[in-house]
Amino acid sequence: MIRGALVALLTYEDGIEVVSDVGRGDEIVPAAVRSRPDVAVLDIGLPGLDGISAAAELTSRLPDCRVLMLTAIGSPATVRQALAVPVRGLLAKDAPAEQLANSIRRVHEGEFVLDPELVGAALEHGESPLTIREATLLQEVASGAPMVEIGTRLRLSSGTVRNYLSNVIAKLGARNRLDAIRIAREAGWI
Repeated sequence: MIRGALVALLTYEDGIEVVSDVGRGDEIVPAAVRSRPDVAVLDIGLPGLDGISAAAELTSRLPDCRVLMLTAIGSPATVRQALAVPVRGLLAKDAPAEQLANSIRRVHEGEFVLDPELVGAALEHGESPLTIREATLLQEVASGAPMVEIGTRLRLSSGTVRNYLSNVIAKLGARNRLDAIRIAREAGWI
C-alpha cells in the first residue's frame, strides 16, 4: 500500500518517471537491469532480500544507478550498513512526499542526501564493542531461550555461554543481562 502511494505521488512530479515497481528485494536487480533507472528508491525492510543487500548487488551490477534508501528502521547499525553499501541517500520512510521528490532529484544530480536524525543516531552510538559471537549470543538471550538451549544452538557449553554473557555485560557497562539487552538494542547493535 505504501509503495503504491509513493509510486502514485512520484508519477505527478515533474522530471521524475517511475520506470519499475517491485515489492520484493530479490526482484530489484532484475527489474533494474531491464529498466536501467538513474535512481533506485529502495526500502530497507523488504521480503525476499533486504534492501541493503539488494542495494549492494544493484550498485555492483549497475554502477551508474544511484540508490536512495528509505527506512522505518532507524537503528544505528542499519544506518551504518546502508552507508557502507554505499547509498547516495538515506531518508526516513515517513518523510513528506515533497522531501522525497527533492531527495530523488538531488541524488540524481550526484548529491548525497542523508537524514540528519538517522545519521546522528548512528554517530552517537558508534561501532559495537561486541564481537559477532557476543552479539549473536545476546540476541539468543534476548529471545528468552534457556542457557542450555543457547549453548546447544551455538555449540557452546552452558558455562561458556555464561562466561560470554558476563563479558557482554561488562563490555556494555550493564547491571545485568536485561540491561545489556536494552543497551545493545537502543544502540542498534543487536
